[in-house]
Amino acid sequence: MASEDLDLEAEYNNRARVPDHPVHIADWQRHSAAYRESARCELDLAYGPGERHRLDLFHPQNGETGSPVLLYIHGGYWQALDKSTSSHLARGANERGLTVAIPNYTLAPAAKLADIVSEIEAAANFVMQRLGRPLVVSGHSAGGHLAACLMAHSSTLQRPVRAAVPISGLFDLTPLVTTSINRALGLTIEEAHRLSPLEWDPPENGHLIAVVGGAESSEFLRQSRAVVERWGQAGVATRYHEVPGAHHFDVIAGLAEPNDALVDMILELAAEA
Repeated sequence: MASEDLDLEAEYNNRARVPDHPVHIADWQRHSAAYRESARCELDLAYGPGERHRLDLFHPQNGETGSPVLLYIHGGYWQALDKSTSSHLARGANERGLTVAIPNYTLAPAAKLADIVSEIEAAANFVMQRLGRPLVVSGHSAGGHLAACLMAHSSTLQRPVRAAVPISGLFDLTPLVTTSINRALGLTIEEAHRLSPLEWDPPENGHLIAVVGGAESSEFLRQSRAVVERWGQAGVATRYHEVPGAHHFDVIAGLAEPNDALVDMILELAAEA
């Protein structure tokens, strides 16, 4: 639970906390466009009937290895950004032999958060059916929440998700209700409780590494520690990892580098998926 003494707007408004965030987002867009030009990729595959029910597949240059697929879910508080800002983050896993799938989903306020969770489940099922392999799931911020939802709600999937690496994830949504972030989401306190993976029955097993930037707010640190503790007590093999000095917008940068610790974690959990 968040402390009542905290300024929750300041804790969760990452764009205000990182004033040069437009520079980071512009870099994502530029690097992503360049990677799509050079990668072996299939773009805008339809996993459902909606306009944003599309995903991109990025394949290893040296051919498939038969390993699990990395499903990476973009952030933006469920209300901003899209898959085109994350293409470059497939590079590290691609160069280590993994296929990477990056889905879009309908953004709030056009979709309720419960519907977004269902869309990501549909995307996961599409990837597993098309490629015939299990998933390792990861995602940034809101994408970290959706990754945890996939692992905890495996009964809705073609095969269970046994491995997740949420990055700066949100697992307790109740602190967001009183912040500006909730204007587009429209969450009631009841919905926030219902859609918080920390309040669900944890998975019965599997592996989870919760990653967060060392320079992020105390609430983001708390959120990752909380899921590690709660799921770990339930029998999931969990680990907490801080990226030293990283803030909310550069914490994911290592995914683009094949020798980075984040990619090592993905490969480690792929072996367990």
